[in-house]
Amino acid sequence: MKFSVWPSNGRSWEETSSLAQRAEAQGWHGLWYPDHLMPNTEDGEPADGEAHECWSILAGLAAVTERIRLGSLVSPVTFHHPVVLAKRAISVDHISNGRAVLGIGAGWQVNEHRATGVELPPLGERVRRFQEAIEIISRMRTEKRVSNDGTWFTATNLPADPKPVAVPMPIIVGTSGPRMSRATARWADEWNTWGDVDTLRQKTEVFDTACAAVGRDPKTVWRSAQAMIFFVDDAERAAKVLARAPAGRVLVGSSEFLVEQIGRYAELGVDEFIMPDFNFGGTESERVEAFDRFWSEVAAQF
Repeated sequence: MKFSVWPSNGRSWEETSSLAQRAEAQGWHGLWYPDHLMPNTEDGEPADGEAHECWSILAGLAAVTERIRLGSLVSPVTFHHPVVLAKRAISVDHISNGRAVLGIGAGWQVNEHRATGVELPPLGERVRRFQEAIEIISRMRTEKRVSNDGTWFTATNLPADPKPVAVPMPIIVGTSGPRMSRATARWADEWNTWGDVDTLRQKTEVFDTACAAVGRDPKTVWRSAQAMIFFVDDAERAAKVLARAPAGRVLVGSSEFLVEQIGRYAELGVDEFIMPDFNFGGTESERVEAFDRFWSEVAAQF
């Protein structure tokens, strides 16, 4: 089992780069970065708050680290033309000497699309657009030139050099639905999803079925999952946290409980657990303390 950090894109560059270097020194596997223009809201209205641009930050991190993997979780193809996105990721791959992972998705956050005027189509159309995009991106990693006459994206005898340092540069897709899972199984190298153990078990069944549908050996897909971590030693307080937290997306309990839960992730085939810092307090020191505690009390057991 590998472990990776996931800072909010509202953190300062100084905090994010410091976290990346600290995580690398400790032995974490990677750093993932969100690709959003603003915080999410339930009503779809624009939200204030700092939000740094994903691939600019990843390029900077590539230059100040040496070992950890660096990836987007995930870049929506509603905002990114697949050719431009592939070029961005391959450039970061070169800066990092082969450590980039391109995370892509169909797009979902209503307020950032509404505020920018970028269309967020119905789900079925989004999936079909995503299928065109991931095919183009995947082919740009290996083919000299790429042509595609699609409904949403066109490429005509497009030169596709340079190639990634990593061959092929991994593509990861964050999804849980059956249609997106089939596209992931067909084209991606890695699959990511949110969820506690019970939620993950259900999503794993969906993804394994998708692999079977396209003839993909599910064991050839690297699997990562994330949940928000709450260190809580008191059962009564844990129940209160669970009542307020997003259902199916949190792990709440003592270090011993968390070790047991992460072990169950491993039993379900998860290769990498990703730890977001979204609930780790309002200061950098609180967030560093939470990462350090998880690393020493939980990850170290694996």
